Amino acid sequence: MVKFSRAKPLVLARILHALPPTRAICRFALFGLLATSSVGHAADDILIADFEGRDYGGWKVEGTAFGARPARGTLPGQMHVDGFRGKGLVNSFLGGDSATGTLTSPPFRIERDFINFLVGGGMYDGKTCMDLIVGGKVVRTVTGANDLPGGTERLSPGGWNVKNLKGKRATLRIVDQWKGGWGHINIDHIVQSDRKVEATVAPGRREITLDKKYLLFPIRNSARHTRMIMTIDFKRVHDFDIQLASEEVDWWACLDMTRHAGKTAELRRLPADSQGLELIETSDTVRGVEPLYDETLRPQFHFSQMRGWHNDVNGTVYYDGEYHLFWQSNPFGWTWANMYWGHAVSKDLVHWEELPLALYPRTMARGACFSGGANVDWKNTGGWQTGAEKVMVAAFTDTGSGEALAISRDRGRTWKYIDENPIIKHDGRDPKLVWYEYGEKDTPLNDEAKRNGGHWVIAVFDITNNRVEREEDNWHIALYVSSNLKQWTLQSRVTGYGECPELFELPVDGNADDTRWVVYGGNARYTIGRFDGKTFTREHEGTRRAHFGNYYASQCFSRAPGGRVIQMGWAQSEAPGMPFNQMFSVPTELTLKTTDDGIRLYVWPIKEIETLRGKPLTADTETLTPQEPIRIKTNGQSLDILVEVRPKDAKEIHLRFGSTLVRYDVAAAKLEEMPLPLVDGKVEFRVLVDRPMYEICGGRGAVYKTWFRADRGKVIDAIQLSSVGGAAKVETFKAYPMRSIWRRKKQS
Repeated sequence: MVKFSRAKPLVLARILHALPPTRAICRFALFGLLATSSVGHAADDILIADFEGRDYGGWKVEGTAFGARPARGTLPGQMHVDGFRGKGLVNSFLGGDSATGTLTSPPFRIERDFINFLVGGGMYDGKTCMDLIVGGKVVRTVTGANDLPGGTERLSPGGWNVKNLKGKRATLRIVDQWKGGWGHINIDHIVQSDRKVEATVAPGRREITLDKKYLLFPIRNSARHTRMIMTIDFKRVHDFDIQLASEEVDWWACLDMTRHAGKTAELRRLPADSQGLELIETSDTVRGVEPLYDETLRPQFHFSQMRGWHNDVNGTVYYDGEYHLFWQSNPFGWTWANMYWGHAVSKDLVHWEELPLALYPRTMARGACFSGGANVDWKNTGGWQTGAEKVMVAAFTDTGSGEALAISRDRGRTWKYIDENPIIKHDGRDPKLVWYEYGEKDTPLNDEAKRNGGHWVIAVFDITNNRVEREEDNWHIALYVSSNLKQWTLQSRVTGYGECPELFELPVDGNADDTRWVVYGGNARYTIGRFDGKTFTREHEGTRRAHFGNYYASQCFSRAPGGRVIQMGWAQSEAPGMPFNQMFSVPTELTLKTTDDGIRLYVWPIKEIETLRGKPLTADTETLTPQEPIRIKTNGQSLDILVEVRPKDAKEIHLRFGSTLVRYDVAAAKLEEMPLPLVDGKVEFRVLVDRPMYEICGGRGAVYKTWFRADRGKVIDAIQLSSVGGAAKVETFKAYPMRSIWRRKKQS
C-alpha cells in the first residue's frame, strides 16, 4: 500500500479538487482512500460530498426542488446565500418555496466519530431537513434555522455525534416537503471526522449545558414579547414567545429539562442585543421571592401551576391508579400566550405532582395546542399499543392543522403526535374524546365497532356559516364517530353551545338502569337528554345551570373508578404580584337527582377533600339575632365552613369571613345570585375558603359558585354568622381548618 505523510493527503486533496467535474464520483472514492492511508496520527476526514460537480454523482434525485445538479449559490428570487464552501451546494429553492423533493446519497460506512456539515434554510422538522438513515430508520436529523419572515440564508456549521454508529452502513436523505415560507433546505460540505465541529453561535444565541433539573428564565411582565427557539441535538424542541427580563426581574419561569439531562441546548431567535439571554441559568430548584407553594396568594388546597399562566382544564383521565390533569399553559408569561398542555398526576385527587409539559406548540404540533380531552384506548382500536401499557390518547385542537391526536405509551410521561393528523378539519375547536359502550339496544357503527363493543365519539365546538342575525346561532357541538380513532364521520350537531364542550352519562338518583346523558358547555350551561352514540336528543328546552361565578372550561375525568363523574374547572382568579396566574376549582362529583322541577344536575366537592380537615371550630349559640351575631375565632386562611339555618323571622342570613360576605336572601330564595329555595324551612350551604378564593355549595349541591375573596391573602381572624330583619335558628355552624396539599412539596 502507498503510504503518505500527514501533509500529503492535504496536497493531494487540492489536486483532486482540480479534477474535471465529471470525475466527481472518482473524487468521492479517492478521498476515502486518502483518509485511510495515513499512519501514526489521527485519522483524516472522509469527504462524503462537497457538491462541486456538474451533477449529484450517485445521489438519487426525486421531485423538482433540487434539480439535476448542485446550485451555484443564490437562486432566482432568493435572498443572498453565503456560508457555503467552494462554488456549489444543495439548495432546494429551485422554482421557489413551493417545489418539493428529496436527494438521497449512495450508501456509505460510518468510519469516524462525527459527521459534520454546513446547513441553512427552513426550520421544519421532517419537512426541510437532512436525515441520517441507518437500518431503514432516521437516527439523526437537522433542519435550517428559519421559519419566520426575515432571517438569513447563511449556512452554519453543524454536526452529529455518531460514535455509537461506527461500522454501520448509512445513507443521507436531504428533504424538502414544505411549501410555505422558508420551504427549502441548503446543505454543503458533508464530511466524516474525528473532530467535533464548533458550531457558530451567532448574536442573539446561547448554548447552555443542561446539568440541572430546571432551566430558569427571568421574566419581566412589562417586557415586549420576543420569540425564542430551543434546539437540542439540532432538533427544535421548544418554540415560544417570552417576556424576557434584561435587568429587573419580576419572577423566574422554569422549564423541566429532565428528559434532556446532560445535553446542550441552544437558545436562539432573540434580538442580537438581548441582555436577558445571559441571565438564563440551570437550577435544581424553582426560584422565587417567596417559598414555592407558600406564596401569599397560592391556593393551599386548590391546585395551581408552579409558574406562569394557565386557563382551561384539559384531558382529565384516570389510568391505572393515577388521575391525570392537563391544562392550557403558558409557562413563560403571566398572561395568555403559547398554549402548551401542562400536566399533573394524583392518586387521590387532592395531592398533585406537576410533571414536565405534555404537548408542545410549534414543535410537536404545527400551531398552538388548544383545548381537548383524553382517554385510554383499552381495546387498542388505534393499533398503537406495543407493550403491556395501554395507550393514552389526547385529542386537541392544533391551530396549525385541525383536530389532532397525540398518544402516550408510557403512562402519559411522553407524547407522540400521530402521522394521521389532522383527524378532523372544520371550523371549530376543543374536542372531547368519549368512549360509547354498547348496550343491548344499540346498533354497532360497523363490524369493527361490533367486535370492540363500542365506538369513539368526539364532541367538538363547531361553527357553521349560515346567514343568521346572531353569531351564536352558528355555534354548535358537532358529534363525530370512529371505530379506530383515525377516520371520523360527522353524525349530528347539538345547537346552542360554544367552546369547551362535555358529554357524559349519569344515573338518575343512583339508579344504573335509569341513565341520562348531559351536554355541558364551557360556560357551565347544561342540557339533559338521551344519546344513542350518534345523536343527542334533548329532554327539555334551553339550557340550565348549577355552577355559577368565575368557573369556566371544565372537564370530567374519563374512566374514573366506580363510575364516578368528577369534574374540575378553571377558577378565573388573578394572582397579582405572583409568579403564577389563575387556579383550578376543587374536584367536584356530579350527580342527577329528581326534584319537583324535574331531573337536575347536582355538584358537590369530592369526599376526598375532607381528609384535609383539622379539628372543627364550633359555636354553641342556637339563636341568631341582628343584635347578637355568632363568631368563631380563627387564625388562618383555609377553611371548610358548614352552615344550616332556619331563617324564622330573618329576611337575610349573612356569613362573613374576613372582608368577604356571603348572603342568603330569604324572600328571593337566593344564595348570592343562585336560586335556592328553603327545604323543610331551612337553608343549608358550605363554603370552601382558600387564600385567594372561595367556593360556595348550596342545598347539598343544587347550586355551586366559584369566586375570589375580597381580601385575598389576608389572615382571617374570625368567621361571623348574622341575621338581618329578625331572629333565626342555627342548627349547624362550624368550620374546619384545612391542611395544605403542598406541605410535602414546599422548598425554600
